[in-house]
Amino acid sequence: MLKNYLKIAWRNLKRNKGYSVINIGGLAVGIMVVMLIGLWITAELSFNTYHNNYERIAQVWQHQTNSGKRVTQNSIPAPMGPELENSFGGNFEHVVMSSFTWEHILSKDDKKLTEKGNYMDVGAPEMLSLKMLQGSRDGLKKLNSILLSESLANSFFGNQDPIGKVVEVDNELNVVVTGVYEDLPISSEFSDIMFIAPWKLYTSSVDWVKSAIENPRWDDNSYQLYVQVAANTNFETVNRKIKNIKYDKLDASQKALKTEIFLHPMADWHLKSSWKNGVQTGGFIRYVWLFGIIGFFILLLACVNFMNLSTANSVKRNIEIGIRKSLGSNKGQLVNQFLSESIVVVFISFCVALLMVLIVLPFFNQLAGKQIVFPYNNFVFWLICLSSILLVGLLAGSYPALYLSSFKPVKVLKGSFKAGRSVSAFRKVLVVWQFTVSVILIVGTIVVREQIEHSKERPLGYDKEGLIIMEISTSDYEGKYNLLRNELKNRNAIVEMSESSSPLTAAFNSNDGFSWEGKDPGFNAEFANFYITHDYGKTVDWEIVEGRDFSREFSTDSTAYIINEAAVKYMGLENPVGKIIKWGNSEHKIIGVVRNMLSESPYESVKHAIYMIDYVYNANYIELKLNPDKSASEALAIVKDVFTEYVPAVPFEYQFVNQNYAKKFAEMERIGKLSGIFSLLAIFISCLGLIGLASFMAEQRTKEIGIRKVLGASVMNLWAMLSKDFIGLVLISVLVATPIAWYFMGQWLESYAYRIEISWWIFAIAGMSAFIITVLTVSFQVIRAAISDPVKSLRTE
Repeated sequence: MLKNYLKIAWRNLKRNKGYSVINIGGLAVGIMVVMLIGLWITAELSFNTYHNNYERIAQVWQHQTNSGKRVTQNSIPAPMGPELENSFGGNFEHVVMSSFTWEHILSKDDKKLTEKGNYMDVGAPEMLSLKMLQGSRDGLKKLNSILLSESLANSFFGNQDPIGKVVEVDNELNVVVTGVYEDLPISSEFSDIMFIAPWKLYTSSVDWVKSAIENPRWDDNSYQLYVQVAANTNFETVNRKIKNIKYDKLDASQKALKTEIFLHPMADWHLKSSWKNGVQTGGFIRYVWLFGIIGFFILLLACVNFMNLSTANSVKRNIEIGIRKSLGSNKGQLVNQFLSESIVVVFISFCVALLMVLIVLPFFNQLAGKQIVFPYNNFVFWLICLSSILLVGLLAGSYPALYLSSFKPVKVLKGSFKAGRSVSAFRKVLVVWQFTVSVILIVGTIVVREQIEHSKERPLGYDKEGLIIMEISTSDYEGKYNLLRNELKNRNAIVEMSESSSPLTAAFNSNDGFSWEGKDPGFNAEFANFYITHDYGKTVDWEIVEGRDFSREFSTDSTAYIINEAAVKYMGLENPVGKIIKWGNSEHKIIGVVRNMLSESPYESVKHAIYMIDYVYNANYIELKLNPDKSASEALAIVKDVFTEYVPAVPFEYQFVNQNYAKKFAEMERIGKLSGIFSLLAIFISCLGLIGLASFMAEQRTKEIGIRKVLGASVMNLWAMLSKDFIGLVLISVLVATPIAWYFMGQWLESYAYRIEISWWIFAIAGMSAFIITVLTVSFQVIRAAISDPVKSLRTE
């Protein structure tokens, strides 16, 4: 019986080639989208699973309450690690203090490379389950040691054995290679770490870190701490125990921050690292849900096409059904027949979709910024595929099977059978649903694009054109600022040069403990701090709103402050220039106010910031404003020559600020492109359904069209008559989709402090697009029917 079902199904597919192509094509595109989205979601959900014990690994974070707002951060004070080990050691298998991931200069003979790396405690290799290719995970137990990634080891030593070789870090520390580990995959949060050196080497060789260890300060949040909890406990239990560990160490003036320590699980790092007022608000997980929902609806669109075309094509099969019922076929057999046909169509569609996925996967990886590999050997994947084929086949074929099997054989064979209004109404509802989804996706794509463009056009407060930054990674730059600046200006390579503690696109430093006249004594003020040189303002071309810039002509400027507009509002000051800010035991005069400079997320509010002069302790970056009268390549060639001459031990590397700033939009732009492509595919599937329905309608009304043409109807008259139903359905879709899209996209925009307002024209464009697409899709079939020769349609059945 099954063989007979499959044989009839194949014959029907061959007999109705047009409908078969549309059905298989629509389902194949839908299945392809679902497979790509499924692979993408799997990659996102499996982030960090490379590390064997990732479910028990966490980073130590803290909440602090400031001005009634709870702020969450992942930086902690240096004494935290030893305190956890000493007081709560039984709760942890590993407690790993770590520096932040920075770029460092690694040297071997004449070869110098700039690579990112960390200083970490000896338990890090075991906790991260590094796969050692040479050496062992115990390599960090030696003070002057280093573990290299496989790619970095190959870059330095090629085919030579690196174990025991000496490498210099930052032109200061000689370390011995004690191990080589397999490169961490892009799906690990530690994927950019090319080497790991001992934490004790960091604390014994870097002066300010050494000071923090010898004179522990619980208010200095400059480090990272990772832990692996013991197998006999869990995060909730440990959180209750360590909650007040820092609060209890702070003095009375600092307890107002109500500091609370907690563990942020590794399983949540990638998808759930957004916090608002101390509450986890998700993060990238919302895009996982978004694309999951999009994939589900696109597959439903394809299933709807199948239902629509199957019921529309039912008239062609009514005689077959009538004869089969007359010969004894029961309803169950007919249902099985049509469900078998549906499953055959889905299986063929799946095979086509599989081929398309294999073809487009490399392009999809490039677009999504992933390294997804097709899971050929994954049994669970193929089991899910098989189950999905059956499920989709039953879902897509259920209504047509029940509908077609319910025909009355007497009416069918007498020729008096006509499809009921309910069937026609059902098809219209499905068309409305299809285009409602399509219009919502169009609106969503436009809103995402507009939000990105709105943020890109946001005033920066500085001029990023021709501006480059260089990281000060070693002490080789010390005492050479004026020498470099004068030489570069003398050679006309730059307009100005400066140094700072943070790059223009980030704010690395923040401090509290500030006070001023009129400040509430119970209010613990915290500011982003930027340590800069006198020429910073001229280099970045910031805008002075009140007062003046720093100047070498005023010796008192060494202790003066410049604040931004956000700080003025934060402090509640009127006429801020000349006011005194106290920090600890020192007093600082405000000499100027600058326009807000956007240094972090382009979607969030600008931080209240203080700018202060510092040439010695906090110079981490150099800013150079290239001479606009020279080409960038010409100016950079001179800059390279100067730095190579005066700082020969450091590789010449730089970044354009505009390119660095553009990286902030990379993830959102990928999301926007992906959603745009999925929207186009949803519209394509809907259009395939319209083509099939329009073709069927024109075929069913062939004689009517012929009679109307004989009686004088023009092609335009016939087009209007045949198209109006479809156009009406699409207009209904627009009306239904508009409030739904407005609500959900409004909710999505709420997560951004700096955001657009959803304008009416977005819905107008989405509606007009759907209207034009419908007209173009339907018109081809309708006009072809309208211009056909009426003699042929009237001459014979």
